[in-house]
Amino acid sequence: MRFLIIDDSSVDRHALASILEILGHEVDRCESAIDALGIIETGKYNLVFLDVVMPEQDGYKFLRTVRLNPSTASQYVVFCSSKKTPLEIDYGVRRAGANDYLSKPVSRESIERVLAKIPA
Repeated sequence: MRFLIIDDSSVDRHALASILEILGHEVDRCESAIDALGIIETGKYNLVFLDVVMPEQDGYKFLRTVRLNPSTASQYVVFCSSKKTPLEIDYGVRRAGANDYLSKPVSRESIERVLAKIPA
């Protein structure tokens, strides 16, 4: 499968990408939401991992943009964030419109649980 990671933290991008690559997947990386919409439009990703807290544009606002764009509206998006209270996770999935939520720090097991939910 092919994934895009949008995260301003190089450490978090590397950790997530390393596990995905070990699992045999192709991974592209982006350090901000600026310009990421165009990447998603042309990339044909199975899943986009999106950080919530980023300097230029937060993940919630960016996901609204993704969902309002007809060419990206159905993109499978998983928030990947250190915000991990039940309230924050519920907001990310129910109110903000993410397909799933992955709490940092990520582990191989938590990533595999998320990947198992991707529609075929």
